[in-house]
Amino acid sequence: MKSVKDLDVAGKKVLVRVDYNLPLDEHQTITDDNRIKATLPLIRYLLEHDTRIILISHMGRPKGKRVPELSLAPAAKRLEELLGQSVAFVNDCVGADVQAVVDNMVPGDIVLLENLRFHEGEKSNDLEFAKQLATLCDCFVNEAFSVSHRTQASVVGIPSLVKASGAGFLLEKEIACYRDSVEAPKRPLTAIVGGAKVSSKLSALNNLLNHVDTLIIGGAMANTFLKSQGIDVGASMVEDDLVSIAGEILKKAAEKKVNCLLPVDVVVAETFDKNADKKTVSVDQIPAQWMAMDIGPETTAIFSKAVETSGTIVWNGPMGVFEMERFRSGTCDLAQAVAVSPAFCVVGGGDTGLAVNVCQVAEKMDYISTGGGAFLHLMEGRALPGVTALDESGKI
Repeated sequence: MKSVKDLDVAGKKVLVRVDYNLPLDEHQTITDDNRIKATLPLIRYLLEHDTRIILISHMGRPKGKRVPELSLAPAAKRLEELLGQSVAFVNDCVGADVQAVVDNMVPGDIVLLENLRFHEGEKSNDLEFAKQLATLCDCFVNEAFSVSHRTQASVVGIPSLVKASGAGFLLEKEIACYRDSVEAPKRPLTAIVGGAKVSSKLSALNNLLNHVDTLIIGGAMANTFLKSQGIDVGASMVEDDLVSIAGEILKKAAEKKVNCLLPVDVVVAETFDKNADKKTVSVDQIPAQWMAMDIGPETTAIFSKAVETSGTIVWNGPMGVFEMERFRSGTCDLAQAVAVSPAFCVVGGGDTGLAVNVCQVAEKMDYISTGGGAFLHLMEGRALPGVTALDESGKI
């Protein structure tokens, strides 16, 4: 995979795929600009080389239609403020008007094009749409790790149509952190896997068993594993069709001598409600109509002890319904244990990144991935289509 530093970008028109899919409030004000900040080192590097920078991104899910509320205009304004330099916004991403703007750019200019997903060709990886984007530039740089698991026009289509493509600093850092934490870690390597569904993490779990020393399983997905051990988990969420497969994963872990940890106690509630009555019980004492909402203090202590002796920690998925303050303790207490651990800790994006922010320990984590789905894709042992496209670029 070529780096942007391997490309001759001086004076060139450089098309950069970023991820400015940002949260907005009801006033169209950005509430979290970290994804913009993460791209600043690359943008400044390109400016130092007198390039003409054309930024492209998606925002939300407009389903191929123009949705004003999903415009990237606020992102252009915020980028301008962060850079202290003018950023032109163009209200489309392809077409004659866009081409005219790009043709009139001079070295040092920056433009941000409108939401790629206003065109159906982006998500369908339409060749003609990719060609229209590719004609805008001399070089292409992928700086959007968080969408690099997608087979979309701006991710995999463009690299095959331009002579020079490479990875941006953020994409390189994400790949390096994954390799350092899973493929070549300081041991012991502990993986913490949580979240709601086993089905969404099944491939990742099977792959992790080939790498980890300890596997911690929490969140609602743990219920399916507990049930595979003959434990009645009451009204807790369970994927019944995966109970036997969960049992096979535990058997495989034992065969590989992986220390697999499941909850021994849980915080339960009778209703899925932020104000529901709660109590802590052993996993084999969950009342029939109650459901597990968080890991209990004994489980937290066991999980935390494993974390304390780890050399590397990879975390993907919360330990409970952390969105509800009443059921946040397990996730936050474990997050605190990870934060003070001497281990190198990589946190998967998405809900896990949000959780460590909510638990106020984000600044103590060694690395927080910008992409939950892409990070999980790597955990499954699969190559990212966006990275593969860069590997194969230049063969035109």
